[in-house]
Amino acid sequence: MIVAIAIDDVDDRLVDVNERKLSAWVEAGVIDAAAAARIRTYEGQHTRPLALWAVIGIGALAIGLGLISVVAANWDAIPAMVRLGVHFAVLIGVAAALWWQAGWLGPWGEEALLFVFGVLGLTFMGHLGQAYQSTSPLWQPLALWLVLFGPLFVLRGQSWLTALGFAGALVVAVWSFAAGHDARDGAFLVFALPTALPLTLAPLGAALRVRSDRAAFWRRIEELGFAYALGGASLIAIVAGTTNLIRGGDADKVLMTLLTWAVAGFAAAALVWTVRRDRSGQAAAAMLAAGATLALLAYPLSGSQVMGALLFMALWAVVAAMALRGGWRGVFQFAVAALALRLIVLSFELEDDLLSSGTGLIASGALILAVAWVAVRVARKYAPPKEVGP
Repeated sequence: MIVAIAIDDVDDRLVDVNERKLSAWVEAGVIDAAAAARIRTYEGQHTRPLALWAVIGIGALAIGLGLISVVAANWDAIPAMVRLGVHFAVLIGVAAALWWQAGWLGPWGEEALLFVFGVLGLTFMGHLGQAYQSTSPLWQPLALWLVLFGPLFVLRGQSWLTALGFAGALVVAVWSFAAGHDARDGAFLVFALPTALPLTLAPLGAALRVRSDRAAFWRRIEELGFAYALGGASLIAIVAGTTNLIRGGDADKVLMTLLTWAVAGFAAAALVWTVRRDRSGQAAAAMLAAGATLALLAYPLSGSQVMGALLFMALWAVVAAMALRGGWRGVFQFAVAALALRLIVLSFELEDDLLSSGTGLIASGALILAVAWVAVRVARKYAPPKEVGP
């Protein structure tokens, strides 16, 4: 009874807030009385008891956590075959629901069911290893998962949820494989090529988003490929600014990796340019080419904080410029923020001997405020209109 009263009170407060906003907009001339009436009618027909759903969600979460706690407390007392049998039965049940398309759940319900199916499949592999006291490198179950469940994600995925699950499993698998092998076994095959493999997500997504009826899924795959390419290039610039790659003990491995990343990046840029001839596609291809160019320059220019910072800022300056051309507001603002942050970090790197004095602290603080002010001004003035993504 108390909970119901509280829910009603919260919903009433939300209605009051909306009504006050509508009245303020009418008085300010933002909307007229007729538009306000239409908004009230629409909201009344599409209202959702958010507070009620929040309470229901908390209750469901409590029940789920309680069941997990009960099973965990009695885990050793449950025979391994019983646990595996129940796990496999649930897996088959979810697979059957997906086979029948689960239309009654709607697109998002089917998407969530597909993601749960993938999670159940991955945890079943770990459960199987735990039951039989066997261990294996992380990349092996992930590679098996990509073979068994990856095609279903690719063929049925619809949004960022399954796109992130597929791309995330691929990235973790290749880096786990690279980290678990000695470069002396073959730097190209065990490190350079595997870690460059996720770069192919960008052209793959670009090619299929214009041909598939699941454009949202493939757009997310393309975006994740771009995020991996730009994130990897940024990391290369940071490492080049702190380490002399030429004189390092793994110089051959590093050189092979950078060359492979450069070739893969230029190839990805060419493919994106080929399949997407619009302004957005040209901007995307230029960003990939910028990341590949950085991979080529990082090796001979490594060992200098200033050069590493310049490589980083040059990359994100290109990203900002191409985001303007492609009309990507979010990417542009992120690029401006990355440039500002790197400049601030560089000031600390170059003035670390002054930070112990009050003058150094004052100078660094003034620079931070100035960079933040400039970044906000640039973002507000030059950022393109809000868009849905590259």
